[in-house]
Amino acid sequence: MSDANLKFAAREASAPPSIPAVQIHDLSRTYGNMTALSGLSLTVNRADLFGFIGSNGAGKTTTLRILATFLTPSSGRAEVLGHDVVRQADRVRHLIGYMPDFFGVYKDMEVTEYLDFFGACYKIPAAAREKTVSDVLELVGLSEKKGALIGALSRGMQQRLGLARVLIHDPQLLLLDEPASGLDPRARIEMMAILQELQRMGKTIIISSHILSELQTLCNRCAIIERGKLIYSGPVQGVREQMSETRVMWVRATPEATALHLLQQCPAVHHTEVIEGRIKVTLVSHDTDPAILAETLVKGGARLTEFRDDEMGLEEVFLQVTKGETQ
Repeated sequence: MSDANLKFAAREASAPPSIPAVQIHDLSRTYGNMTALSGLSLTVNRADLFGFIGSNGAGKTTTLRILATFLTPSSGRAEVLGHDVVRQADRVRHLIGYMPDFFGVYKDMEVTEYLDFFGACYKIPAAAREKTVSDVLELVGLSEKKGALIGALSRGMQQRLGLARVLIHDPQLLLLDEPASGLDPRARIEMMAILQELQRMGKTIIISSHILSELQTLCNRCAIIERGKLIYSGPVQGVREQMSETRVMWVRATPEATALHLLQQCPAVHHTEVIEGRIKVTLVSHDTDPAILAETLVKGGARLTEFRDDEMGLEEVFLQVTKGETQ
């Protein structure tokens, strides 16, 4: 870990770990006759890399903007590290770094000038700002672009600069709304690597994204919302077990015709389908023990050569448990 990373990690260690990073209680937000959030309750633990998942219009951005103190809730409350986002908004703003999906940059400014300006906004002493700017640039991999004009940077570099901006005052909680939006594959990978490093340093990160396959490998916990209501919150690994309506197994056995017949007669099987030499078996319940299938095949004289759980990804689960509805 670099000196810059050590410095940020040391600061983070001083914050009390017993208080959740975010606690949301029965949060609602309306715009006239439209309800953007409806009774949302959610907890984000310290040092989580938390994926916030939902269709466009589900309420993700509204939630993040309330946590960032830019919006007030219509009812309910939200706390950041124990501080109420309405009654203690000034304190909350010093604890968070908020990066919206689209943010403006001053294209005619140099990278260091831009960050120095925001450092001054956070009242970082002039004598300390140069070192602070250098540290955050090293952290996001832009040290070589210190003197570059922002307008000359690529989209990916501008996104990293935006991340450096929200890190300038060393916040404990990062609220990132679609940080990989519009980035090419390499830039997305680089951004995700930076976020993983920040989590290792103890930062708590809430990230909304439509790239669910990346959230699946990046985040340790997630929440799924639709029409402003919470559908799931918990470990990423638990989404499939808790939310999937069915369980699917992949089987390869010989002779195939015998195996297929045995599976079709098994009471634990809801549906079978042969795909490229393998049998896709949908069980009657997610709680059904798949060992019943193996026992049925072996006792029936079939030779089992492949037997594995279907690795349903976050995208498949999301499509299964949501309806794509918006407010």
